[in-house]
Amino acid sequence: MKNFSSDNVSGISKEILESLTLANNGIVNSYGDDKETKKLYDNFEALFENKVQVFPVISGTAANSLAFASCVPPYGAIFCSKESHINEDECNAPEFYTGGAKLINVKSNNAKLCSNDLLKKIENIAPHGIHNAKPSLISITQSSELGTVYNLDEIKKIARIAHEKNMFFHMDGARIANAVVNLNCSWADITWKSGVDILSFGATKNGAFCAEAIIYFNNSISDNVEYFRKRGGHLISKMRFISAQLNSYIENDIWEKNARHANNMAYLLSEKLKSVKGVKVIYPVQSNSVFISLSDDIVANLYNQGFNFSYWGDKSDKIYRIMISFNTPRESITNLIQAIQKECENI
Repeated sequence: MKNFSSDNVSGISKEILESLTLANNGIVNSYGDDKETKKLYDNFEALFENKVQVFPVISGTAANSLAFASCVPPYGAIFCSKESHINEDECNAPEFYTGGAKLINVKSNNAKLCSNDLLKKIENIAPHGIHNAKPSLISITQSSELGTVYNLDEIKKIARIAHEKNMFFHMDGARIANAVVNLNCSWADITWKSGVDILSFGATKNGAFCAEAIIYFNNSISDNVEYFRKRGGHLISKMRFISAQLNSYIENDIWEKNARHANNMAYLLSEKLKSVKGVKVIYPVQSNSVFISLSDDIVANLYNQGFNFSYWGDKSDKIYRIMISFNTPRESITNLIQAIQKECENI
């Protein structure tokens, strides 16, 4: 394996693939009126140690955008980091589904919102009252687009700001399993116990196939999401196939096994590269991504050898993102390390 461009390039975990085959038996009611989806509610409540509202969808963009639509008005403001997926990579879907809500970028530190800057931004966003967007929701990404992880204290600080300002607090958890493993905490600790109102629960990047869910810990704001999901084209008729994946993901602790492997391989890669002259590891490695700086010549030579990874941000910065998948073999990491070492020795 030489493709490190994304954790979306990998396939499906064996156990999850088997769950799809099992779910393919018999005649089953549609639109979530099936035993797999009903069992999913119980599994999520056990995972989070609390009563929750669960709405399966097929993509992270759908989870984020429909969550926003359910509680942010068209005149509302959503606060997020510049690097966030909702800001950079969702083709204005949050604005579209909310009918026009405004995304407000807040200063970040390694893609994590800084609570002091966040508070200042909120307090200064609407000096003219009704003439400005209404602060409505704060969204953070866990783990972040730079692979960094919010610790529990950081999450709680942001939650306090949100609730003191009568705003909702959302977590984009496309890679949340990697964060849970990194923090060695419970799913309850990282979400509702820290003040999170809504979670976009991601599994696709960690071994599933098109399986995500919107999780509400604040049940008072989930009343209308079913209508937004249907109207937005995300009420899946054969929902049992999404639910079966998520059930397997939770029941068999696939989330932990896969995330731990990916995190460990990323850490191994970063530690080995730190000692290679000509390579610089840019950000703290806390999940399954490693950001490095390399010269153009080295990158070109690695590409010619079949290795694939992507530049990040401004091309002139020469920063590249290496993504580790749940099933990236240790041998592939070793081969990449050796290839980079060899190219750096020849410069």
